[in-house]
Amino acid sequence: MSRIVVIGSSNTDMVVKSPKLPAPGETILGGTFLMNPGGKGANQAVAAARLKGNVTFVTKTGNDLFGDQSKHLFDIEGIDTRYIIRDPKNPSGIALITVDQHGENCIVVAPGSNGTLSAFDIDDAVYGNDPSDVFLMQLEIPVSTVEYVAQKMSLKGNRVILNPAPARELPRDLLHSLYLITPNEVEAELLTGITVNDAVSAEKAAEKLHRLGVRNVVITMGASGAYLYSGKISNLIPVVPVKAIDTTAAGDVFNGALAVAVSEGKGLEEAVVFANKAASISVVRMGAQASAPYRNEITPESPLR
Repeated sequence: MSRIVVIGSSNTDMVVKSPKLPAPGETILGGTFLMNPGGKGANQAVAAARLKGNVTFVTKTGNDLFGDQSKHLFDIEGIDTRYIIRDPKNPSGIALITVDQHGENCIVVAPGSNGTLSAFDIDDAVYGNDPSDVFLMQLEIPVSTVEYVAQKMSLKGNRVILNPAPARELPRDLLHSLYLITPNEVEAELLTGITVNDAVSAEKAAEKLHRLGVRNVVITMGASGAYLYSGKISNLIPVVPVKAIDTTAAGDVFNGALAVAVSEGKGLEEAVVFANKAASISVVRMGAQASAPYRNEITPESPLR
């Protein structure tokens, strides 16, 4: 089975449910407090593992309690953790998250050791020799590391998927190394200068990313679905409507599921349908990694269950 190599961040999420998101300078009396494992890299690795992906996770944690707990949880999920690096100088990353009554959230991340993950930290054995392996990355680690890995694996013929979150501008050389990029509307606008608010504008933004060198583009559009553009395919793939209670890790679940489908040889349209279903299940549950569904929950009827 092809590996899914996730290279990215691991955080501990501290979540407070609140009637609304606070305005600058405002204090709100919130409700339930949860402390959950998170980080975009970790969320995507767990999502892929629960969907029966063969996952290797590369991250950098602090030499602290949060790092110990994170690795233990990854082991429980069946993830290959041999290449996790422990940072003796910096603490593990944390994220402070507020979730309102509509399921919307705001997040502040203190990256800690995630911000020091360099190409020199990554064991050569991570890269392997199988061109069918899929590499999945995000932007909560240094972009120089992402660029190095993407160029290295693209030259070896591996498919590299980048979830360009948090939003930032990207080097042109990195875009040329990507098999697939998965921005949301905000990230797509930052990368292209095109405001994305419907299928027409999503197509324009996706086409521009394709012209900039990315082979395939999927723009995630929340409840509207995901727009797929590959040069040959240009199509908005909808989702079944659900009542969201927490959208915290929906994008991460989408990306983990997409990587699983790609690693299994599914076509991109089928892969996006699969990822949409997984993400739709995740938003009706609280938490980041806790919300990721298992493979047996992805049915023809899901996410209606």
